[in-house]
Amino acid sequence: NFRVDLPLCCFLRFADIKEGDVVRHDGKRSDGYLEHIFKHAAKELFGMDVKEITYKALKNKDFQEVTLEKDGETVLRFAAAYGFRNIQNMVLKLKKGKFLYHFVEVLACPGGCLNGKGQAQTEDGKPDRALLAQMEEVYAAIPVRLPETNLHVQKVYQDWLEGMDSRKAQETLHTTYSAVNQTTSSLDIKW
Repeated sequence: NFRVDLPLCCFLRFADIKEGDVVRHDGKRSDGYLEHIFKHAAKELFGMDVKEITYKALKNKDFQEVTLEKDGETVLRFAAAYGFRNIQNMVLKLKKGKFLYHFVEVLACPGGCLNGKGQAQTEDGKPDRALLAQMEEVYAAIPVRLPETNLHVQKVYQDWLEGMDSRKAQETLHTTYSAVNQTTSSLDIKW
């Protein structure tokens, strides 16, 4: 069993932006919310302010890990799995009970969103490394705005969810998952 708790602010990050304003979430690239959620979890669960996140590449550059240690013990373990090969490996490890992460960011494109089809590629379909680096620089220059500072998010929590820690917020935004026993073999996985 594991529990998924994501603050509503992760879903409503751009609601109060005026036309022409561009902001981004915390993180070096346009991928997902791994860095924001990691920093938020470190603060909320362990009272630790994480300023910089260090990724550790595991089997390849598209499967990376981020950990938080407190008193010599690893208390948070997040992973980023990009590309179908890494996603398949992750699913197989999950089935075997050998995937011990609290959060996993999964993206279909190897290298992340900026490296997706139709993005930074040459005419022959190969990644354009120079253009990708330029796009990452442009993205990194955009100001960061934390989702929890969004006035619409604050209003939703106050007016509709009856507060951040209310019973309604817990019932609406949080869920629990349990393992399901399946009788199929790994060869029966349909992608």
